[in-house]
Amino acid sequence: MPSFDIVSEVDKHQLTNAVDQVNRTITNRFDFKGVDAEVEMREFSLTLRAESDMQVHQMVDMLRAALIKCNIDPLAMEVGEEEQSGKQVKVGVTLKNGLDKDLSKKIVKIIKEEKLKVQAAIQGDSVRVTGKKRDDLQQVIAMLRGKELEQPLQFNNFRD
Repeated sequence: MPSFDIVSEVDKHQLTNAVDQVNRTITNRFDFKGVDAEVEMREFSLTLRAESDMQVHQMVDMLRAALIKCNIDPLAMEVGEEEQSGKQVKVGVTLKNGLDKDLSKKIVKIIKEEKLKVQAAIQGDSVRVTGKKRDDLQQVIAMLRGKELEQPLQFNNFRD
């Protein structure tokens, strides 16, 4: 039976490239000359540090642009609150990797409401969709691409 998986993954290599691009841009930009500002990365969480909140907001915009260039959907980016510590302003940014239970349930509900002849099952941090016809699966993919969800989706492991 044909099937595919719905996942939400961030390519770590591309994320590293985007962070490196932002750090390079910071060192080259005129308005950041002599400013202690950088982006630190640990797994899928980033810390943006600068001397003023305006510079941190510019860094968030630079990061968003760099993610787009590296084919990472900026919807995966979740910007935290600003923290003032001494002369530094910090902002934490986490990248959503994997589907959480609530979003998985919402996706299954959306698929069932369409009344297509497919079955959707939650499997850890992904949703597997199976059906008898390949066309039904392609309809599900097209329908989910048209929906506005809070996280970017990828469709992989398509088996016929």
